[in-house]
Amino acid sequence: MTTSAASDVYYDPYDVELNADPFPMFKRLRDQLPLYYNEKHDFYAISRWADVNAALIDHATYSSAKGAIIELIKADIEIPPGVVIFEDPPIHDIHRGLLSRMFTPRKIQALEAQIRQYCVDSLEPHVGTGKLDFIADIGAQMPMRTIGLLLGIPEQDQEAIRDFANEQMRTEEGKPMKAASEGMDTGDIFSAYIDWRVENPSDDIMTELLNVEFEDQNGEWRKLTRAELLTYVNVVSGAGNETTTRLIGWAGRVLADHPDQRRRLVENPKLIPKAVEELLRFQPPAPHVARYVTRDVELHGQTVPAGSAMMMLIGAANRDERQFAPDGDVFDIDRDARGHLSFSVGTHFCLGSALARLEGRIALEEILKRFPEWEVDSAAARLSPTSTVRGWETLPTFTR
Repeated sequence: MTTSAASDVYYDPYDVELNADPFPMFKRLRDQLPLYYNEKHDFYAISRWADVNAALIDHATYSSAKGAIIELIKADIEIPPGVVIFEDPPIHDIHRGLLSRMFTPRKIQALEAQIRQYCVDSLEPHVGTGKLDFIADIGAQMPMRTIGLLLGIPEQDQEAIRDFANEQMRTEEGKPMKAASEGMDTGDIFSAYIDWRVENPSDDIMTELLNVEFEDQNGEWRKLTRAELLTYVNVVSGAGNETTTRLIGWAGRVLADHPDQRRRLVENPKLIPKAVEELLRFQPPAPHVARYVTRDVELHGQTVPAGSAMMMLIGAANRDERQFAPDGDVFDIDRDARGHLSFSVGTHFCLGSALARLEGRIALEEILKRFPEWEVDSAAARLSPTSTVRGWETLPTFTR
């Protein structure tokens, strides 16, 4: 399928202007070209909730093994073993099973008091100043410290680790990410911590991963190799930092734009968990994922040939009024937002979803307690230059 010369429906993940507000174009894609082909970058895209949901579940047809980001799939680079988000079953299930032990509901709930303390420590210095940057002052702090706690990264090193993780995602405006040309980072930055943990075991993910024994895809019982271990820790660190930071930034922006709903949350904090779900639906930190198509597929009367790259536009699916009636483009904390695809679905449902929800809830509870009213300093706010996650690089606000 090609877009005809008469059609101005165009989607491009590297178009900075378009990505500043992609939702009007997402609606046009859903309504006019539910299967879209981009000739310039040679990828297909689906945008309706039913199509994206079905494709995410069908891992046999839509493979993650070449990466989940369009430029990685196109580059056809070697993916290091242990990058769980870039694997298919059965190896994916083995690696995911190991990591899932680290993210049980009991373990996540046990973190609540510590996460709340991180929030309080981040927010208290700004009370009475009339200013709060939702990224610099809280979004870039609390998730970093939480993941540092989980992994066992010393506090004095956490900022360097966070900045390293963020750098992996960064792109120059309008350009693909570096990993497509340079290959993926193997996580060597974590080597020293692993060496330290061998000698000084603790109650953290690093120690658990060092000691866990499992049956691999060849039927052999063994421990993780060093390369697998480094990759695991790298993946957890990156995934745990960037997306939760973006969620907190979007909370700042969206609740500034909807002050009546924000005031309801101040009056009734029990509504906050629902508000977090609606924020995730309305402004997903990861608005798209990509897959490699393993066989010819018929979609909307067209054939998508085997070997194609398929973008699944989660940001578009999350606002599809066919699923989220009557109007998916309206932010509404009373909405039943279950079924949003921001944590994916099926094999690759986000392992850290419970942690992200917990962090989002605690952040909002503590922010709203101290800063019931705020306005965004729009002149100073900047969106992050990356084609993989979407959110604020800086979001300064005026508080009162």
